[in-house]
Amino acid sequence: MSGPKTVRTGASVGDFLAAVPDPKRRADAQAVCGLMAEVTGVAPEMWGPAIVGFGTYHYRYASGQEGDWPPVGLSPRKSAMTIYVSAGFEQEMLDRLGPHRLGRSCLYLRRLADVDTDVLRELVADGFRKLDGKTLAP
Repeated sequence: MSGPKTVRTGASVGDFLAAVPDPKRRADAQAVCGLMAEVTGVAPEMWGPAIVGFGTYHYRYASGQEGDWPPVGLSPRKSAMTIYVSAGFEQEMLDRLGPHRLGRSCLYLRRLADVDTDVLRELVADGFRKLDGKTLAP
């Protein structure tokens, strides 16, 4: 059985964020990275070529596949800032956040200035607290 494709790389988070082509998206990514570092109390790490993650948890599926993943993270994609919260999102917080799109464990923000960053802090703290250092198994 093969392992996960996206793993910690040891690459420089600062270099990755500095290379984001759009200046507004770059500034948003750097601000969200700082917010996540402050809220989680851990240093950011690169996961694969394009995800900045904070902390780690271990997962094991019924199929036997297992690996590690960050409880929270971000990726400054071209169309939106992607915020990863592996534990999912509380609807009450999403209702207070401001404009966003939602995926299964992904929150898409067009502009950081459009959302309530205090609520974003709550979302990150909640997701980090639920998973950091834990093992999830069936």
